[in-house]
Amino acid sequence: MNFAVIPLTLKKANEFVVEHHRHSRRVVGCKFSIGAEYKNELVGVAIVGRPITMALDNGFTMEVLRCCVLPNAPKNTCSFLYGRCWRIWQQMGGKKIITYTLESEKGTSLKAVGWDNVAKTKKSTWHKRPNRIHQEIYNQLKFRWEKFV
Repeated sequence: MNFAVIPLTLKKANEFVVEHHRHSRRVVGCKFSIGAEYKNELVGVAIVGRPITMALDNGFTMEVLRCCVLPNAPKNTCSFLYGRCWRIWQQMGGKKIITYTLESEKGTSLKAVGWDNVAKTKKSTWHKRPNRIHQEIYNQLKFRWEKFV
């Protein structure tokens, strides 16, 4: 596939996520956002920011907070986005990038670009804090994937 990577504002990336992501909501902040264009159409976005888990936030680790593609996006769109996020972060001096998948998801796109499944998470409790909006995915187990130098 001949994808083109384009820079996106967080606002534009969030609009895409709100419209097309099957279970996650918008992101509050990020380090950078990119889009995948195919034949001059935006077919996917990725939003990268500081790790949600504070213990992993060391200044050299980023997290792909959202990866979202159109239902009819060309094959390998997710892999393209994950691969580009890693390359961009490396060029910025980053040493590690992580993301999470639900236990029900296979992680095929991550395997295709050489990310490793390194951990199975516990069910989250952070959403029980005041002012946090509960999402059903917080009750599900997840896998953490990593790519590092």
